Amino acid sequence: MSRADLEKNPKDVSRMFNEVARKYDLMNVVLTGGLVFPWRKVTTAALEIEPGMKILDIAAGTGSSTAQYAAAGADVIGCDFSAGMIEEGRRRHPQLKFVTGDATDLDFADNSFDATTISYGIRNVSDPRKALSEMLRVTKPGGKLVVCEFSRPVNQYFFALYKFFLHRVMPIPSKILSSDAPAYDYLMESILDWPDQCKFSQWLREAGWENVEYKNLTGGIVAIHRARKPN
Repeated sequence: MSRADLEKNPKDVSRMFNEVARKYDLMNVVLTGGLVFPWRKVTTAALEIEPGMKILDIAAGTGSSTAQYAAAGADVIGCDFSAGMIEEGRRRHPQLKFVTGDATDLDFADNSFDATTISYGIRNVSDPRKALSEMLRVTKPGGKLVVCEFSRPVNQYFFALYKFFLHRVMPIPSKILSSDAPAYDYLMESILDWPDQCKFSQWLREAGWENVEYKNLTGGIVAIHRARKPN
């Protein structure tokens, strides 16, 4: 397929993820040098999971994050708009609940979840700010939001090195290991096109979230954003 552009047409992006579903987790490990595991650990800790806590895991993909939240005691639903990803998630984790869904139009009642979370997916949504409002709607008053997303390294020299990695190094394993290397061109451009930590924090506040804060991981390559729904 041709590389999806940054207009993020839902059908194009969904088709792209359908095609890379089988090797998606492997590519994440390779391209992050295994950092995806400690990043996921920090995300899980940020949710402060208690037994029976109801969590909606949006952009759940193949269920790696969903399974970790369930192992921590959560009653979690994995939601993704890629049918291919959901199929792979069900194959790998038949004990978990997965649904196909659009982050901008969630098929859940108001105030359904104690926490809502999304990892590496908000930048692929056609209307991220609408998605943040939808997440607010389905989260219970006083409930929390945790967003883990690629972000902007804070040191300019490290940021220059990071861009070199994205442009020059990342395409090599993508071409060797991936069934759809152009998809990783899209992913690289979507990372660089994404707003920085402060701008995204502003989006959260504009959507109605409060107590907005973020924590940089690995120098800002990734940021964990936390917020709460007003009571």
